[in-house]
Amino acid sequence: MLRYIVRRILISIPLLIVGSFLVFGLVQGMGDPLGEWKLQKPRSPQEIELAYQQTGYNDPFFERYVNWAGGFVTGDWGKSVIPGSGSKDVKEEVFHGLWTTARLVIGAEVLALLIGMAIGVIGAVRQYSIFDYSATGVAFVLFSMPVFCIGLMLKSAAIPFNDFLQSLGMERWITTAGPPPGGFSGGFGHQIGQYVGTFLLPTLSLLAIQFALYSRFQRASMLDVLGQDYVRTAQAKGLSSGRVIFRHAFRNGLIPVITVFAVNFGQLIGGAVITETVFNWSGMGRLLIRSINEKEPYMVLGVVMVTAIAVVISNLIADILYAYLDPRIRLG
Repeated sequence: MLRYIVRRILISIPLLIVGSFLVFGLVQGMGDPLGEWKLQKPRSPQEIELAYQQTGYNDPFFERYVNWAGGFVTGDWGKSVIPGSGSKDVKEEVFHGLWTTARLVIGAEVLALLIGMAIGVIGAVRQYSIFDYSATGVAFVLFSMPVFCIGLMLKSAAIPFNDFLQSLGMERWITTAGPPPGGFSGGFGHQIGQYVGTFLLPTLSLLAIQFALYSRFQRASMLDVLGQDYVRTAQAKGLSSGRVIFRHAFRNGLIPVITVFAVNFGQLIGGAVITETVFNWSGMGRLLIRSINEKEPYMVLGVVMVTAIAVVISNLIADILYAYLDPRIRLG
């Protein structure tokens, strides 16, 4: 297993290098990052030349890539290339967005996975039952709805609920526009209430779509496993239904779901753009969109590279889980 992990890491390094080179080239096509700055007011040729020298945009392409890649590996991810923008540190901005997105995504993904697996297993065991038809219908409806539509529906429901609480002399509980600027306040119980009220709507928005995805994959995988010879053999031996399902079928039925979870989680770490926009969360998704609009190449590169690393790590964890869940898989 250790040899396998080391080999996968060594394979991932050249993939990340090639990917970073391609992304670096694509980012250069966003346009001149100093274009709007030059149009804000008349600039002297000397001032413009100095700005390009300070940002490194006068250097050859390959030299710029080597300088950026070397800095990224050593922890210096660069700063804003636009003069007068406050010289934002890329690493600090990206990690702030990552922390915001991670708090939002992890809870929603874990809950969606657990609920989706439970409903998928029950649906497969009770195939064509009322529960199975109902779960399938709900999953298809949720999966076909755009994320922003679910988010707006939840916000529309939360506003009158908050008005109702206020009419009873209570404070508004459900937050519809991001975490409070000053953070959570009051005693421990009050802070827990604020925390739940802040995370409730965006978590439900992400959970609705992901739950539908996981439940469908889990149901299909369980139906396939329940038809295998070793499951029928276990049933023929007289083992209880619970033992057959959870000890023999469920474990192997998890493998496709783990694959989807690993890829999906790595991508969501890059930012749940629509959810963050609807609920005004300043996470990775909004940071990426803002950086593209402002033509901040190093900020875009920072977000993309963190997302790529998250995908590599999540896939590595998934491969390790394969060997644990299914002893037939050998990682040499």
